[in-house]
Amino acid sequence: MQLAIIGTGYVGLVSGTCFAETGNNVMCIDINEEKINQLRAGKTPIYEPGLENLLERNIKEKRISFTTSLAEGIKDAQIIFLALPTPPGKDGEADLQYVLDVAAQLSNMITEYTVIVNKSTVPVGTAEKVSSVLALNLDRDLFDVVSNPEFLREGVAVEDFLKPDRVVVGTSSERAKKLMDELYQPFVRQGNPIYFMDERSSEMTKYAANAYLAMRISFMNEMALLCEKAGANVDWVRVGMGSDSRIGKRFLFPGVGYGGSCFPKDVQALAKTARDHEFNFRLVETTVQVNDRQKTVLGRKIKEYYGNELTGKTFAIWGLAFKPETDDIREAPACELIKELTAAGATVRAFDPEAMENVRRIFGDAVYFAQDMHDALTNADALIIVTEWSEFRNPDFKRIEETLRHPAIFDGRNVYTLEKMETLPFYYESIGRKTVHSQIRYEAATPERLVRERGNID
Repeated sequence: MQLAIIGTGYVGLVSGTCFAETGNNVMCIDINEEKINQLRAGKTPIYEPGLENLLERNIKEKRISFTTSLAEGIKDAQIIFLALPTPPGKDGEADLQYVLDVAAQLSNMITEYTVIVNKSTVPVGTAEKVSSVLALNLDRDLFDVVSNPEFLREGVAVEDFLKPDRVVVGTSSERAKKLMDELYQPFVRQGNPIYFMDERSSEMTKYAANAYLAMRISFMNEMALLCEKAGANVDWVRVGMGSDSRIGKRFLFPGVGYGGSCFPKDVQALAKTARDHEFNFRLVETTVQVNDRQKTVLGRKIKEYYGNELTGKTFAIWGLAFKPETDDIREAPACELIKELTAAGATVRAFDPEAMENVRRIFGDAVYFAQDMHDALTNADALIIVTEWSEFRNPDFKRIEETLRHPAIFDGRNVYTLEKMETLPFYYESIGRKTVHSQIRYEAATPERLVRERGNID
């Protein structure tokens, strides 16, 4: 098939590359000339495991190409995907400016029947709005507008696209349905379903799925705080809950709150949709509130430990991306923590395998960006873990102890087991579990303290 993808952000680039991998001819379009030149050279502007190799192969096979010209890009396209930004406004509603502007341009360019697909996450009723804009200059027989939400997890997006749990397509047109079914058949050969439904139900499905998963995370974060107060261990609570087949094991890990491009924006947009329909969606509203509070939990623990005096303290932060295997820092808890620590007079030394350049654009020289995880520890008073990258899971604890000014670790992702930490000379705080070695309290770094705590005698 001849496909056009308008927008080469996360969704557009992954979609276009994976469609090309199944033999389609794909033209990706973006107004950012620098990005297009980078993509033509086979370099991805985002970090996503497996994507760059896939991109290079399909460029070599001439199944995917890139342009800044909308007219050139959509020429001969049977299906045009709109993978455009829909940033949240002040009230949480998704901004459709880019989607509707492109639709208006397309209305002056399409000359043969074309399926226009909303791949962006958009509010209920957007397909109808796009149709109305297209119809200003196009006969209704020349186009159909389809809703086809993405369900990609950053870090495993290529796998998710090539082997989806399900494909959701919203259309009332049998002609569009036939084309979309043909397009997606190579991805569901193992029997996973393609669900065809009306456009509004498809649009709602995307928001419902993300809001429910966000709600699970917020529920476990609330449970973790309760476990701390009641003396329970959230790890065991999570295991006990997850073994129930009605609940399942996924999205039950407590931490310092969710972030990224989807959950925060989509939950807020669903809440706005509910308000627009005069419905108080209390679970969704509370999910947002719980997540906002959870992002402050680690900062509160640190301040309490140091008696609310952080001036002159230095903290090593491991992990800046909102989750492992991505460089995405949108709504990342680490960024909120850095703001809180630096505002309180502390210095931050940070390390992340992929996200440091993105964070540097926000904080500049206000944060020291370390060469590696151990460099971040140099002259630090404590270690803070915010993102659970695999390389942080089995570190050299002896080296950590010897490098830190004081043996304290604040673990926002419960990376280490309590059983392990109980064998080590650290003050260790995590989420929803007891504090380990609580007898080790902060003191100024004096030779006497080092001798007492570590036995290091010069």
